[in-house]
Amino acid sequence: MVYRSPTAICGALLAVVALLSLPSPALADETLWSVLKKGGQVVLMRHAVTTPGVGDPPGFRLDDCSTQRNLTDDGRRDAQRVGAEFRARGVVVENVLSSPWCRCVESASLAFGKAEISTALSNLFTHPQNRDRQVREMRELISVPQVGIRVFVSHGATISALTGISLDTAEMLVVTPQGGGQFVVNGRLSVRAP
Repeated sequence: MVYRSPTAICGALLAVVALLSLPSPALADETLWSVLKKGGQVVLMRHAVTTPGVGDPPGFRLDDCSTQRNLTDDGRRDAQRVGAEFRARGVVVENVLSSPWCRCVESASLAFGKAEISTALSNLFTHPQNRDRQVREMRELISVPQVGIRVFVSHGATISALTGISLDTAEMLVVTPQGGGQFVVNGRLSVRAP
């Protein structure tokens, strides 16, 4: 027979209670969707899933999508699912900014039907020397006061440089602008198929 001290048993029970009291991801998602419905938020979205690899092939060109890593069929479905979820929940997107990379433009277009190019959202994975400038520019973009929802579609490395948070493909980070380039992170959203 194994003897467990009352202190160890109480500690284990407290840990279980603490875990059970955490909000479920679904509940956290509902809270974020409610925040979005009120407006005034910025959604940072990583592009949807692409062909395997890291970065872009040698010699890629921004003006030629065939030279870049692009969305897969699953990625296209994920991007469409993001837009469908926004529409189903009645969250109106005022404007959409996208990195000039084709995978971001396509993700934005499939999800929201539009995309305005912003070089501030460009891929820092292949251009880390631009980090300080782009982070400053992204902070300025976030600070522009607006009533509606703005979506910025970018890359994992770029969003991480701004927020310190690494998103999965087609995952979103909801932030509230605070002025002066500052923002508060409200949480993460994902609508990808399991």
